[in-house]
Parts: sequence; structure tokens; C-alpha cells
Amino acid sequence: MITVTRTNSEHPGFQSLVVLLDAHLALRDGAEHAFYAVYNKTASLAQVVVVYEDENPVGCGAFKSHEGGGAEIKRMYVLPEYRGRGIAAQILKELESWAAELLHTRCILETGRRQPEAIALYRKNGYTQIPNYGQYAGVENSICFEKNL
Repeated sequence: MITVTRTNSEHPGFQSLVVLLDAHLALRDGAEHAFYAVYNKTASLAQVVVVYEDENPVGCGAFKSHEGGGAEIKRMYVLPEYRGRGIAAQILKELESWAAELLHTRCILETGRRQPEAIALYRKNGYTQIPNYGQYAGVENSICFEKNL
């Protein structure tokens, strides 16, 4: 049975998944991982979603407030053996709903060009590419997206 839990960054299921996410991204991003890690701290994330199958955490995502009424999607991850089952889309939709409840008008996010699965997920779910924002401006490996809520 799949369940979705709203929580915060102190949640143990989220913390365990983020360790795996960071290890995965270190492999994908190589030397650039240190740059991205600075912007992926989880200590202050108050809006976190963890998806469980039975009692096992299998996926997560989060968002934080961003300027101009936006919510920035962060820390999206699904365990490899659970991919292809729509869990990432379910996490994304839950984050979007929660952001809208908190009166955010849009979601933005950054992902890496070396993550074609993530790029496909965001495009499939109505995100459009925008110029790289903030710390990602001018970063060749970064690609940024936006979706109005």
C-alpha cells in the first residue's frame, strides 16, 4: 500500500532517502557535486513529502519559499527499484498542492542536464524551461523549470 506523508526535514524517512539521493547525485555530477551540495541543505525545509510502500520510505521531495510568490521544488528522489510506477509524479503533485494551499503562485526548480529522467518528469507534468535563476545562472549543467499553479 502506497501512502503519502507531509512532514519536515527532520523526518527519519526523508533523511535516509536524502543520503541516497546525495550519493546518486555525486556520481552523476562528478566534480560539480560540491557546488550543488551547498544549495541542497535540508535543515530548514518545513515542507517535505515522503512516500511509503507499507512502512518503507521509497520516495521524497520538498519545497521552500522563493521570491515572487514561488515555491522551489527540492530533493526529489525515488528509490531505483520503485521508479516507473508514477511515484515521482505523485510526489510532485502533492508538493504543488501543498504549495498552492500556502498561496504560492508557481513552482520553480533546477535539475541537472545529466538527469534526463528528471527533465522528462518535469516536462510531462507541465513544467516549462526558464532561464537559469539565482545561483544557477551561467551554470552549464543546470536547467531550470517553472509551472504556474
